[in-house]
Amino acid sequence: FIGSYTSVFKGRGLVFKDYRPYNPNDDAAMIDWKASVKTKKLLVREFEEERNLNIFFLIDVSSSMVYGSIDKLKMEYAGELIAALSYSVLNSGDSVGFAMFSDKIIKSSPPASGIIEYHNLIKTLVDPKYYGGKYDLNEALKFTLAFLKESSIVILVSDFIGLKSGWERYVKMVSKRYDLIGIMVRDPRDRALPDYSGQAVLEDPYSGRQILVRPELIGEEYKRHIAKQEQQIRDVFIKAYADFLELYTDKPFVEPITSLFIRRAAKHR
Repeated sequence: FIGSYTSVFKGRGLVFKDYRPYNPNDDAAMIDWKASVKTKKLLVREFEEERNLNIFFLIDVSSSMVYGSIDKLKMEYAGELIAALSYSVLNSGDSVGFAMFSDKIIKSSPPASGIIEYHNLIKTLVDPKYYGGKYDLNEALKFTLAFLKESSIVILVSDFIGLKSGWERYVKMVSKRYDLIGIMVRDPRDRALPDYSGQAVLEDPYSGRQILVRPELIGEEYKRHIAKQEQQIRDVFIKAYADFLELYTDKPFVEPITSLFIRRAAKHR
């Protein structure tokens, strides 16, 4: 993870700082001819090393994340993913910050570096008191726009269940200001109902409302509806020029994350 992270997010080289007068010891290739013509002086471009990156995790901790049809809840899977990524980030000398949200911001921390930040994040991720509640991605994205400085990488980790109207506009706004990566974490049951005859109870994770269904009668329609929903979510990120990754709790995340890094490396060459 550390090697993959470093190859994609680090090493972006030098960034332009200012102009200064040319002297005979300078490389002539550094002369900015357009600026020199305007000022009627030979000017060269000065560069400085790009500063460390700020990686900001926007973490969905709403009630739908406190669910699992296998031996791992979505919140546990997301927590392990964020722990692995943040460890790579901090070991590369970059900074990590986070905000946990439901229908409001539950807890937040600005980007900072150092191993203490890793322990603070892990301590927060494993604390059950921060989990549960309704879901409002709009509010989380609005908070990010106000809280986080530009030139940061925002990694949004959510199951995207319970989206409110207008969320697409905020994704576009965040992607325009930051480097946005959306990671959708879902349980296998989010995609398909159990394959058996009989009755099953479905419950709304936010309101607690229940409905009795026969999975064999609605299973195919359920799959089609979810597939359409996931495609719509994917399309929003793609149209906003953001990266998007789908993960399921019954499959390891290492290979998909590494593949995402490789795609980003190819895109930013």
